[in-house]
Amino acid sequence: MSDDDRSPRSVYSVGEEPEVQASLANERTALSWIRTGMALVAGGVALATLASFGDLPLLIIVIAGLSSLGGAGLGLWALYSWRRAERALRLREPLPAPAALPWLVGGVIAVALVLAGLTAFQAIELAR
Repeated sequence: MSDDDRSPRSVYSVGEEPEVQASLANERTALSWIRTGMALVAGGVALATLASFGDLPLLIIVIAGLSSLGGAGLGLWALYSWRRAERALRLREPLPAPAALPWLVGGVIAVALVLAGLTAFQAIELAR
């Protein structure tokens, strides 16, 4: 199969074939990001389902929606990041920095802080 027959052409039509291990590592990284995105979507679905059975605050439903949207965004980012890295490998350029990682870490920290605050607030209300 020639590079002209492979899709996406925006990736495979440039440069030369990279080292197989590097290309496969790039693919594994993209698949890991996709798995993380799927976990975020599954977590959002689980929270939304739990919220429908119980009397949970609206904040939980908002977090569920943001988690699902974040998972979808991370899946798209995985494809974009794979393309950038694969092109860099083919052109023998330095690999681009993983720009999604700081956003993901920041989102996890923000959700954890909000949920910790909600838990503390509910504990204080129960103690009254």
